[in-house]
Amino acid sequence: MIAENVSDHNKFLSAEESSLSLWEQIKEDWIAHGRDWTKPGFRAVAVQRFGVWRMKIEPKFLRVPFSFFYRTLYRFVRNVYGIDLPYTVQLGRRVIIEHESCIVIHGNSIIGDDCIIRQGVTLGNRYLDSPLEAPKLGARVNIGAGAKILGNVVLGDDVNIGANAVVLSDIPAGQTAVGIPAKLIKSKKSQLI
Repeated sequence: MIAENVSDHNKFLSAEESSLSLWEQIKEDWIAHGRDWTKPGFRAVAVQRFGVWRMKIEPKFLRVPFSFFYRTLYRFVRNVYGIDLPYTVQLGRRVIIEHESCIVIHGNSIIGDDCIIRQGVTLGNRYLDSPLEAPKLGARVNIGAGAKILGNVVLGDDVNIGANAVVLSDIPAGQTAVGIPAKLIKSKKSQLI
């Protein structure tokens, strides 16, 4: 059920994303990052958006200078800011990368709209024999500093992941997970019922 919701969300995401120009996407990301173009998180997202945009340039030989420029910017963001966000990530709208340093996002990851990613976060594969498996995040997922989300796991909409948590299994929408390995915690609302 969670995978179906995220899948439906991502089909919508692709259609909506294609309706926005590169400039509109970057402007929206700039606003989401507090209108501060100097933030490394904003710069990483802008470079990723540029990387996606340049792949649409046809014929391919016209794409070459843009690809060279993208690779230069990508390496700068990765090596200087410590944010590894390849253009192959399916990135939703208004995704915020709060802080720089030690952020690694698998190229096959899917990140929904309005997600927040903090420093030290890894979205990666879990097993060497399954190198293409990567996490799928719904909308409004909030990931705490140092959290690791590994393997072909699905996080539903409005999920909160605690700092330094290690997520190895799916998390249903609206839930909070903490610990190593991450376990669901009951919200105060559900305790009152």
